[in-house]
Amino acid sequence: MRALTLDPSAHLAEDRPYPERAEPQPHRLDRVARWLHDHSVAWLARQLQWHRRQLAGFVPLVAAHDADLRTLDAGALQDRIRAAQTALRGAGVHDLRRVATCFALVREASARTLGMRHHPCQLMAGLGLVQGRLIEMATGEGKTFAATLAAATMALAGHPVHVITVNDYLAERDGREMEPLYRFLGLSMGVITHGMDRPARRASYACDIVYCSNKELAFDYLRDRVAPRGRSGALHLAWDQLRKGSDAKLADRASPANPADTVVLRGLVFAIIDEADSVFIDEARTPLILSTTVDAPDESLQVQEMLALARSLAAGLHHVVDKFARTVRLTDAGRDAIDLHAPGRSGWWSSVRAREEKMEQALSAITLFERDRHYMVTEGAIVIVDEATGRAMPDRSWERGLHQFIEAKEGLALTPRRETLARITYQRLLRRYLRLSGMSGTAAEVAPEIRRVYGLDVVRVPLHRPSRRVLLAPTCVATRAQKWQAVVAIVRRVAVEQGRPVLIGTRSVGASEELSQALAEHGIEHALLNARQDQAEADLIAQAGHAGRVTVATNMAGRGTDIRLGPGVAELGGLHVVLTEFHGSARIDRQLIGRCARQHDPGSAQAVVALDDELFSTCTPRLAAWLARAEAAPGWLYGALRAWAQHTSEARDAQARARTLAQDRQLHRTLAFSGSGE
Repeated sequence: MRALTLDPSAHLAEDRPYPERAEPQPHRLDRVARWLHDHSVAWLARQLQWHRRQLAGFVPLVAAHDADLRTLDAGALQDRIRAAQTALRGAGVHDLRRVATCFALVREASARTLGMRHHPCQLMAGLGLVQGRLIEMATGEGKTFAATLAAATMALAGHPVHVITVNDYLAERDGREMEPLYRFLGLSMGVITHGMDRPARRASYACDIVYCSNKELAFDYLRDRVAPRGRSGALHLAWDQLRKGSDAKLADRASPANPADTVVLRGLVFAIIDEADSVFIDEARTPLILSTTVDAPDESLQVQEMLALARSLAAGLHHVVDKFARTVRLTDAGRDAIDLHAPGRSGWWSSVRAREEKMEQALSAITLFERDRHYMVTEGAIVIVDEATGRAMPDRSWERGLHQFIEAKEGLALTPRRETLARITYQRLLRRYLRLSGMSGTAAEVAPEIRRVYGLDVVRVPLHRPSRRVLLAPTCVATRAQKWQAVVAIVRRVAVEQGRPVLIGTRSVGASEELSQALAEHGIEHALLNARQDQAEADLIAQAGHAGRVTVATNMAGRGTDIRLGPGVAELGGLHVVLTEFHGSARIDRQLIGRCARQHDPGSAQAVVALDDELFSTCTPRLAAWLARAEAAPGWLYGALRAWAQHTSEARDAQARARTLAQDRQLHRTLAFSGSGE
């Protein structure tokens, strides 16, 4: 077996301060050459299945240790673990046989502490993570458990490990469930959740393995960049880390008066990103911004004046709305109308550029952002809803005044304006890890972008047992009202008459509540899960596999929580999933469908969509309108409509992510001279 070749930077000296990868700035021709190389190599690797064959060949190396390890008592097993730790810290993870030995020890320890033993497909996934790849495993195949192999191996090798997932609940749940294993291995484990103070965060990051959400990690990194009294350069961070390790006398002389001014992270060494496609792709369009409140009492009046004027402007005459690109552009007539209101006013009105930018924000608030789709009003406050997951994000706000315009639009008290302290995109942040890896159930569709932006190869791991999922032909109707009628009929047949559980996915809070009302009118009991009930998310999803239970959920609510079938449900046919609207990416459709038929369970899925759904009305309006008028059309034409609409939407989103990354890099280069490029 060929030795595992890794980047030399993956093996760190313990005294290296705040380790992170420098961000390369290649010339355009270098980027083109890299693109051609990556695509040719990636294509050839897929055709020959190089990575998958290597992972499969690794499994016998692990299995060879099983018989010997099972005869050891706990003390002898821990002695073996300490010996493996010494070997890994001395020579790193370059040799596959050494990694196989460590995996075998972790698997045996897991069987004794957690009552679970990693199966061959999870061993393959674990090696892929150690190698720095993005592993695609189907829903229910045990990605969280597979991650313990890589996390423990890298931690035993002396590398700080971050296991990053999409929310605090999953971070705490996964960390606490796996803690007995890490404790047996002699490793410390910490969890980062929202609301922790900086000393507590610093203590958690000091552990060998840390579980946290992508949002908490990102903002901790940004705070580290600005914490040392505004000195955010790499040299300052390095000095801060060296100062921590110096003798007591030096520490007393150099430490800041405020302990909160010190950094909390130990650098960016090794990360495992759970639900990686969500972090790498779905959340990559919006930069992460660390901000502070600014006292600007006059801005409330200006917001109200701008919004009132925006409502008086005519679409087409004064401004052009592009719902596909989600932009609003003023016309010459619109600029003239704004100029007429500027004389005698101060603030934004006194600057042509400022008043035009703010007017476009006001128009965006009115025309592009819908209540119960893009945001909710909760207890007198605007709460953003993540379009990719359907989850509420109460601690986030839109930038550049958009949040205040939406508050004014809803008649709410305006929150103070925020001033940016630091910003970064996930694309730039995550590439700073010396070794980055990820797990996902759906990554093949975006593999080229992930390879180009993050430098990760996507490797699909085979199923542990064959799938028994049944995919039914999609149903396409003309209108939204007809769609709800069709869904109600399916629920009545499958849940009420057959007794099978049904999970129905919608794209927005408003759509979920429309369907909930339709079900209630027909006397069908059901559970509703959207951003208004996100606190009960895991419990509601966990119960969705019980006999006869009907669950309505927005997008991927409950992602990361297994839906286990209740007693007798498998004999009835398992969980039935209904997708009520195609998403902008086929990948997200596959995520919802993957909720059924997990781990060889039976299950089925189907789509029921309308031609006036947002995807069709935005991306293919003319063809969708023609099909709605047609009395009959061949089934393949509806499939072509979906394929073209999703291709168009995915291309638009990819361009938006590329623009965000380019703008972030440009801003970093522009401000780099000040030492605060973030």
